[in-house]
Amino acid sequence: MKDTAQQIVDRDQKNYLPVFNRYNLVVERGEGPYVYSVDGDKYIDFLGGIAVNVLGHNYKPLVDAIAAQAARVIHISNLYYTQPQADAASKLVKLSGLDRAFFANSGAEANEGAIKIARKFAHSIAPDKSQIITAWDSFHGRTLATLTATGQPKYHKGFEPLPAGFDYVHYNDIEELERLMSDKTCAVMLETIQGEGGVYPPKDDYLKRVRELCDRYQALLILDEIQAGIGRSGKFFAYENYGVKPDIVTLAKGLAGGVPIGAFIVTEEVAQAFKPGDHGTTFGGNPLACAAANVVLDTVPEQKFLDHVVEIGNYFKGRLLDLQQKYPTLITEVRGKGLLLGAELSTDNKKTGVEIVADCMKRGAIINCTVGKVLRFVPPLIIEKTHVDEVIDVLDAVLAQSL
Repeated sequence: MKDTAQQIVDRDQKNYLPVFNRYNLVVERGEGPYVYSVDGDKYIDFLGGIAVNVLGHNYKPLVDAIAAQAARVIHISNLYYTQPQADAASKLVKLSGLDRAFFANSGAEANEGAIKIARKFAHSIAPDKSQIITAWDSFHGRTLATLTATGQPKYHKGFEPLPAGFDYVHYNDIEELERLMSDKTCAVMLETIQGEGGVYPPKDDYLKRVRELCDRYQALLILDEIQAGIGRSGKFFAYENYGVKPDIVTLAKGLAGGVPIGAFIVTEEVAQAFKPGDHGTTFGGNPLACAAANVVLDTVPEQKFLDHVVEIGNYFKGRLLDLQQKYPTLITEVRGKGLLLGAELSTDNKKTGVEIVADCMKRGAIINCTVGKVLRFVPPLIIEKTHVDEVIDVLDAVLAQSL
């Protein structure tokens, strides 16, 4: 007999580590951009597993590939080769213009690997070349090294002493970065588009100038595309929009359409810093995850697919700007690129961002609020204009009650 939603919630709250502020929704299944609760309620999902379900829910080619691979072999040690891993790595190398890929299980692991290989490479230049500069309001993960790289002190509190060698600058402030860099700088690590920090794209030629500074000081440029990559910006890699090429790029979230995976991709020069035993993983790059990743890597880079992301992203942004014009005292700014969009709320709202998210859920729309005041939208990349209109109608009704 199937448990009720409340039975599931009660059992989870009793047994699961209480590290999430969850909504009272028990999801049973999904289809396209929709999910359905155990009670049969339907929700349009504009959070997409936090930018993970790029092909939507229950995408048949992805489901079929996972099932077929599970029937062959799910896991085999990285002491041996598999075709799904070899295929996925070669596709990422070709798409990125870099030279070698490594698979992990999450974004935090991908960033941890990027930090490790950057330090190892820098130490081959000079023993004291270890400074890693990241941005305030960034988010890079929850391991000790990646939460230290994350420029949000609230994530640091209570976990001291933190790993040494990290400094922070304000995103889009090239002068501040230039003042902080020196021959001791190992790497500059940035999200190509800041996501958790409030959806901030780079301004003007910011990333190009960061690239120039890295070249000047023999520092590596690490671009974290865990949220902004996999077609979300309208290019497969978000850095393609800005005319730069990193030394290391990290990916996760949408890379396997919902199956846990992470990756970092590096130049050949950087790759040579690692020798056998310097890094590794038990589960990373397993055949099941790579089989799923290959479906994404065969689908999302297609120009027709990316053109769709640009078209729907522009339409969605336009509809959000219409809402801003309608509610100028409630929405202060709309920003983002492709289908990574944010609407910043003013302090004049009667309701907080979290309350607005909850009200939208009551009306059947799943969205997200980050940094307490920015409504963030990272839906499946397969959404259509009718889906955008559906969410905008919900937002319109909720905002009207916030005046």
